[in-house]
Amino acid sequence: MLSNRLELLKQFLEEDPNDPFNHYALATEYLKTEPTKAKEIYEYLLKNHSEYLPTYYHAGALLVEFEEYDSAQKVYQEGIELAKKVGNERALKELKGAYQMLLDELEM
Repeated sequence: MLSNRLELLKQFLEEDPNDPFNHYALATEYLKTEPTKAKEIYEYLLKNHSEYLPTYYHAGALLVEFEEYDSAQKVYQEGIELAKKVGNERALKELKGAYQMLLDELEM
């Protein structure tokens, strides 16, 4: 089933490569089996679709897992600024919470 889902998401991406959601969905699916591949896709999104707000939370969390703390902080900060800019209070709260958790962990 997982491979069928991956194939379907790849097909969606092939059909509409300009839709950031297609990249995001594929990256999120790869989180389960190939986090390095997910990281590559999130990095692509951050570079080429920086306005796609959902990327920031997951990309930041994945960077924390890879112990790339400076990069994670930067991603969270950029996401917080974007959430403020577009007025997305829910995303702002989630990003601030994740960022604060990272800062708390780094202080320990």
